[in-house]
Amino acid sequence: MKHVVHKADSRGNAEHGWLHSRHTFSFAEYHDPQRMGFGALRVLNDDMVTSGAGFGTHSHRDMEIISVAVAGAMRHEDSMGNSYVIEQGEVQVMSAGTGVSHSEYNVSDTEPLNFLQIWILPKLTGIEPRYAQKLFPADGRDNEFQTAIAPDGSPDDGDAVLRINQDAWFSFADFTEGRKETYKLKAKGNGAYVFLLEGQIEISGESLGRRDGMGIVEVDEFDIDMITDCQLLIIDVPP
Repeated sequence: MKHVVHKADSRGNAEHGWLHSRHTFSFAEYHDPQRMGFGALRVLNDDMVTSGAGFGTHSHRDMEIISVAVAGAMRHEDSMGNSYVIEQGEVQVMSAGTGVSHSEYNVSDTEPLNFLQIWILPKLTGIEPRYAQKLFPADGRDNEFQTAIAPDGSPDDGDAVLRINQDAWFSFADFTEGRKETYKLKAKGNGAYVFLLEGQIEISGESLGRRDGMGIVEVDEFDIDMITDCQLLIIDVPP
């Protein structure tokens, strides 16, 4: 097994008054040639948005954009005519394809919004833009892996998952202290990026804490030891 560890305090930092963002990989004004992504995973931003603020209308193309509401709720609007609120526990997938404009705002006038902004390089370019979101209840990942996103055309769980234009899977899990679990890679040759939302775990002798990340390649499966109660996200992508 080969791996790389990205500690939370090593991430890029962006402060814009209304936005506090930590960048696992190079993004905007943060550039590190050693941290340009992990395979098809290009961006993993941990964003904290103050009450009533947000990202004004801007455009993307040929990128799979995933938003995970960690705490709070945000309003999404786009040029496809979608206008939705994404609440805690919900996941959004937007295929930018040939081009889409969108905005996101914190719906609360009093509480901050925390969400993960994740970009995945697409398998096919120039597709028609599309949008989907879905609630994934916490009890569905209680001491088990909960698949939330799977590739277009894969048989995984039918309509129970969101679809992505890439051979990639997203899985959430909430594990209790003392457990040991094995994650099996979904596709031969894929790598896994483990992002720890809360708690402390150990993988192959590496200790990970809150908001640490670890990229793992050249394995079919790996073990995770839960040092404390924890919440984690695993992004399973082509390397």
